[in-house]
Amino acid sequence: MMVKVVRMWGVLVMVLVVAVGLCDGEREVCVVGSGMGGASVAYFLREYAVEPVQISIFEEGGKVGGRMAVVELEGDTFEAGGSVIHPKNLHAVRFAELLGLNRTSDDDEESFGIWDGTRFVFQTARAGDSAFSKTITQIMNTVSVLWRYGISLWRMQNYVNGMLDKFLKLYGKDRPAFDSVEEMLKSVDLYNDTQYTLEELLLNAGLSRLLIDELITITMRINYGQNVSISGLAGGVSLAGAQGGLWAVVGGNWQLADGLIRHTNASLSLNHKVLSVTAVGDRYMLGSEGGTTTCDAVVIATSLDESKIIFTPSVKILERQMQHTYTTFVRGLLNSDYFGSTNEDIPELVATMEDPAIPFSSISVLKEYNTTDKAYKVFSRAPLSDELLGRLFSTYRSTIRIDWAAYPHYTAPEKFSPYVLDGNHLYYINTFESAASAIETAAVSAQNVARLLLSRLSEGGLRTATPKGVSEPRSE
Repeated sequence: MMVKVVRMWGVLVMVLVVAVGLCDGEREVCVVGSGMGGASVAYFLREYAVEPVQISIFEEGGKVGGRMAVVELEGDTFEAGGSVIHPKNLHAVRFAELLGLNRTSDDDEESFGIWDGTRFVFQTARAGDSAFSKTITQIMNTVSVLWRYGISLWRMQNYVNGMLDKFLKLYGKDRPAFDSVEEMLKSVDLYNDTQYTLEELLLNAGLSRLLIDELITITMRINYGQNVSISGLAGGVSLAGAQGGLWAVVGGNWQLADGLIRHTNASLSLNHKVLSVTAVGDRYMLGSEGGTTTCDAVVIATSLDESKIIFTPSVKILERQMQHTYTTFVRGLLNSDYFGSTNEDIPELVATMEDPAIPFSSISVLKEYNTTDKAYKVFSRAPLSDELLGRLFSTYRSTIRIDWAAYPHYTAPEKFSPYVLDGNHLYYINTFESAASAIETAAVSAQNVARLLLSRLSEGGLRTATPKGVSEPRSE
């Protein structure tokens, strides 16, 4: 009997809190997650709302940015999550300009080798320090790559550029707010790319088996920890991430999220883990260890696949397995005996073929201090033991290990959870990740959610509109 009384009292308290909230006039949107999705939706809500809206962001960790994160290894800072941005990522470009963030790009061509577990089946030459040496080496490497892969390289470039041309249509000025990812992708003719594997689409486009098994496979393993059985759109986004002109924010890409949140003047609560979301009438109660918050709408800007947030009433999302990528930062020197080579001949990027016997996906040099002291980033599908590190490295003195639930495990045909989880005002940005996961795709999805939310939350004068003085990204 006492349990029933307590429950009734809890419901009464929630109703009273909701009633008090309704008197405030200003509508409140609560955002769970402060990564690129959460920060972008705050920005777009502020930009598109005709009437004032209060935005509150709740972040489980102690720093904004989500999967845009940095690590410090013996005094040097390196990107640990989303590390590069494509020049045609128009939202990210616009945000960096808006926030006055400096961009950096490394135009120096790094040497790479494709390791099959016993030998390098292909590798490029490492350039010297002089401009002349770099030019000659670049010419030699280009000829070498063209000789090995031939016309398939041109076909691959056409495939990626075709995908990018379609993706750019998502920035169209007159685009509507889409209720589903399927509708959004179909509007730009990209949905079909999520229904077939990258391998199927590339073979259909006439690419050679050699190019698919080598260059394209290593790109998938580095960027998504998977292989060419990945769904086609995610694979295309990964291949775009291997093009030239890539950039990053000086000091860390997490500053994009941090700057957007500051720009929108959103309320930010760090170390605030949301435990429950409860619908009470037309509003919501967010429960955490620190208490409760009442909102008119809730935007989930974090993956729910491994989340323990309790929804009342319960919501249905499609089951989706996350791909865990293990990132290990190492200060030391690679073991030349492991690769049957000399340290001078080991390429700056060691990429690997698809073979479960190979214990890592890639090893890249982040910084060279001298010939016997370097900083490395190692990607793998499983944690690297100290014993394995002892075999990979002749010496190492510092390590940092990160387990990222980095992106979905892509399997065609892809299916998508809805943008609106409850038919009311509970929204889910990360459903778009079943198409592709990147800094820019989070921003694109967030923009759609902001438009959708404001167009549906009409009571109180909120509606979708392009505010005065705000220019849309140009895709031409």
